Amino acid sequence: MAVLSFQDLEFVEGEDKVKVFFLRIYYFYLLKSDLSRIAGFVIRKNSIEFKCSERKAINKFNQLLGKGLRELVCIINKQRTVYVHKNSGIPLIGTGVFGLVDRNTNCIEVKPLTACNLDCVFCSVDAGLSTKKRTGYVVEKDYLIEEFNKLVKKKKNPVEAHIGPQGEPLLYAPLLELIKDLRRNPKVKVVSIDTNGTLLSKKLVDELVSAGVTRLNISLNALDKEKCRFLAGTTYNLNHLLEIIDYASKRISVLIAPVIIPGLNDEELEGLIRTGMRIRNNLNSSFPVLGIQNFLNYKRGRNPVKQRTWDEFFNMLKPFEKIAGIKLRLCREDFGIRPDVRLEKPFKRKQVVKARIVCEGPLLGEKIGVYRNRAIIVEKAERVPLNSCVKVRIIRDKHNIYRGVKQ
Repeated sequence: MAVLSFQDLEFVEGEDKVKVFFLRIYYFYLLKSDLSRIAGFVIRKNSIEFKCSERKAINKFNQLLGKGLRELVCIINKQRTVYVHKNSGIPLIGTGVFGLVDRNTNCIEVKPLTACNLDCVFCSVDAGLSTKKRTGYVVEKDYLIEEFNKLVKKKKNPVEAHIGPQGEPLLYAPLLELIKDLRRNPKVKVVSIDTNGTLLSKKLVDELVSAGVTRLNISLNALDKEKCRFLAGTTYNLNHLLEIIDYASKRISVLIAPVIIPGLNDEELEGLIRTGMRIRNNLNSSFPVLGIQNFLNYKRGRNPVKQRTWDEFFNMLKPFEKIAGIKLRLCREDFGIRPDVRLEKPFKRKQVVKARIVCEGPLLGEKIGVYRNRAIIVEKAERVPLNSCVKVRIIRDKHNIYRGVKQ
């Protein structure tokens, strides 16, 4: 008799198959006929009991598990999802979509997943419920930590670990464990999180504080309920979020980070600034309490309107700086971010490299290739089979994010 137990898997038995939930928001199916070929079995919530030796059960089930993890689907948007783990052959540096981003400063961006519970009409990366992206990603926590620690070793200054995915980080099941592991690195002095805040509760705030979070950057974009719902593209509990912001700001540094979209929420700016001023008094912190963002048009994002110029944006903020008496035009130095050791680029823009294709890319026609331990999003690669090698001309290498075109 063998009992296989799992922390990250939950099994729900159906008539002819078993639905397996992975990391809370992903799932795949196992056929009962495949399980019965291993041996007679009994399904439990977090385990499967096989009537055979443990060795046989582990070997055979791991084969089914590996196949299932290659067929992950996200519950939120039914998107096929790639599980990026240590043995996947997918580097964590290069895409900018998942993994790690090192922009040659003492701030390392940590991107554990791409799923989002909102559907913001202005989303710069087209995440959320109605995303047009064909593929999502979720990264193994231990793999993230291992590669993060390698980067930190290269840095001279104290490091900020910035959990800022192209999605909502509170959906990441092992988030608390990720934060604790980041904090264990003695060079890490700040752990910050970008979040829409809608999934926060007082209990979760307490857990985040205990895990070691330094600052929450909350993307509150309006104080009008209908405006919030419109901008979020789905239901939105503004009262709950305002209550949580007030609670969190008495325990931890909170930064209100609205995106000001021309013609959509301009009139909300003054109220949002006042909200920031209120939370400033809740906790004595050296961090800014307001990080007002200029809406920008992105090629692969949602662009409901045309962006303001930076001059127009800064001129809009000027009078509010005088009224509020605080700096609103921020730079990275305001957060203690400074240039640091540059990450070596193993290849550069316009170079042609021979990349091995390892998985589907975010958009239709894209694949992810690997060359010299860097991941590259490869365009015009819809017909390139997985595990094949292809020549790729690099068209982007800025900030250690690589994009290329199949030749």
